[in-house]
Amino acid sequence: MDDLPDPHFRELIHPHTGDVTRVRRPASGFSSDYAAIIHAEHGQFFVKGMFNDPGARLESLTKERDIAPFVQSVAPQLMWSVDGEGWVILGFEVVDGRMASFDPGTTDLPAVIEALNHIAKIPVPTVALDWIEERWDTFADNESEAELFRGATLLHTDINPSNIMIGTDRTWVVDWSWPTRGAGFIDPATLVVQLISGGHTPAYAESWAAQCHAWEAADPKALDAFAKAMWRLYRQRAIDFQAEWLGAMEEAAHTWVRYRIDGA
Repeated sequence: MDDLPDPHFRELIHPHTGDVTRVRRPASGFSSDYAAIIHAEHGQFFVKGMFNDPGARLESLTKERDIAPFVQSVAPQLMWSVDGEGWVILGFEVVDGRMASFDPGTTDLPAVIEALNHIAKIPVPTVALDWIEERWDTFADNESEAELFRGATLLHTDINPSNIMIGTDRTWVVDWSWPTRGAGFIDPATLVVQLISGGHTPAYAESWAAQCHAWEAADPKALDAFAKAMWRLYRQRAIDFQAEWLGAMEEAAHTWVRYRIDGA
């Protein structure tokens, strides 16, 4: 009836939700083992769960739990969490918003830029000091270029339309699964590739990124290095996973590299 994964899951969340009356599963877009909007005796909650197996997938959820108190000004509030033998589960407030549009003609980009500038101003909490951004290092030309990705800015690192919710009077950035500490231009740079993939020209995409304070302060050589590293990362993932969306992102990233490096 309620589409919960198993009795253990139900038992773990019951102290926080009470009896579950209805479950609405998202159509797509979540990398957790379970995600749903749960209507229950104690209210509505957006619930994310991972099997309690050590590894990167579980680490993404525990990082989201740990960073949640520090990003409440821009993210949905974490209402509760449980750590059980079989599951680790987070329960967030349900926000009243829609997924942002990155398509040509969208009017959402000012709100997106405001959100990115807001994130860049959040002090890096102690819990995140050791979350040094390194995922693009192996795709840089050399160690010197990889060092350009270091910094003291809190990063979301997964800026895409499904992770930005536009409401009537505010914007939320959701899915803080991969927060890190690094160069402030990285979040705006991921936006650039998303906008190109959405149908915008590289020049137009960069004109929006340029409205982010961290982009304005960035060394152009660092942006060139990151563009190349991002393209190589997507190229490798497109080969490894053969997913259509990864192929589209690889193409968008390559378009950005040709614009920055070759002037194409």
